[in-house]
Amino acid sequence: MDHVGALALVGSGEYLPEMVELERDLLRSGIERGMSNRYVQIPLAAGRESVDRLRYWQELGAAQAERLDSEQVFLPIYTRDDAMREDLAALIDGAALIYISGGDPSYLATSLINTPVWQAIERAWRAGTSLAGCSAGAMAFSGDIPNFRKQSEVGTPGLNLLPTVRTIPHYNKFFGWIPDSAAKLMVRAPEGVAVIGVDELTAAVTGLDSRSSYDPLIFAVHGVGGVHVLRGPTTHKYVHGELVDLH
Repeated sequence: MDHVGALALVGSGEYLPEMVELERDLLRSGIERGMSNRYVQIPLAAGRESVDRLRYWQELGAAQAERLDSEQVFLPIYTRDDAMREDLAALIDGAALIYISGGDPSYLATSLINTPVWQAIERAWRAGTSLAGCSAGAMAFSGDIPNFRKQSEVGTPGLNLLPTVRTIPHYNKFFGWIPDSAAKLMVRAPEGVAVIGVDELTAAVTGLDSRSSYDPLIFAVHGVGGVHVLRGPTTHKYVHGELVDLH
C-alpha cells in the first residue's frame, strides 16, 4: 500500500465544470506519483444505455480532459466481453487518473470482477494512479451492492476495494427517488460496514495529500455538498475541507 493512489467516492458530477478542481487534484496526485498525464474514462456502468447516451459520456469526458489539459483515453468498455479484452486493459497502465462513471452499479461490478480490465485498474491504482468512481462507480467499490429486489441486508458482490464502507451517492436527493423500504435497506448494512451518503457535486477522497494519506476509513470532503455518516438513527454531516473518520 506504500504507493497506492488516491481514491475518490463521488456523489455525482463526473466530467462537469463544477468538478474540475477535484479532477485536477486527482490528476496531479497521480502525476506526482510518477504517472503520465492521461485521463482514462470507463463508461461500463452505462453500458446498457443508448448509443446516443454513451456518446454523450464520451463528449462530456473529452471536454473535461481539455479543460484539464490532459489526454483523454475513453475506453469503449460496455460489456463483460469488452472487459475481458487485453488490448483495452493495456491502455490503463501508467495513467494518472482512472474514472469509472455512473449507471447501474450491479451491472458494473458483475461485468468487471475477475477481468483483465479490472486487474489493470487495480494494478495501476496500487502503483499510484488516482481512481475515482461516481455514483454507480462509488457504490461498486464496496464489498457488496444492495439488492432492492431481494430486500436483503447483504447485496450482490461489489469490487471490494472498500469492504467496510457502503456509499449512497446523490444523497441529498436519493431518498426522494426511492421507496422507504429501499432507503432503509441501504442504511441497514452488514455488521462492521459503515454507511456514508455523498451529496451531488461532492466527493469523499482518501490518499490525495498529506492531510489524508491513504486510509480506507478516513476521507476528506471535496465539493459543494456534504458527506453524511449514518450510524443507526443518527447522522453527522461533514463539509468541504473536513475529514471523515470511520474508525
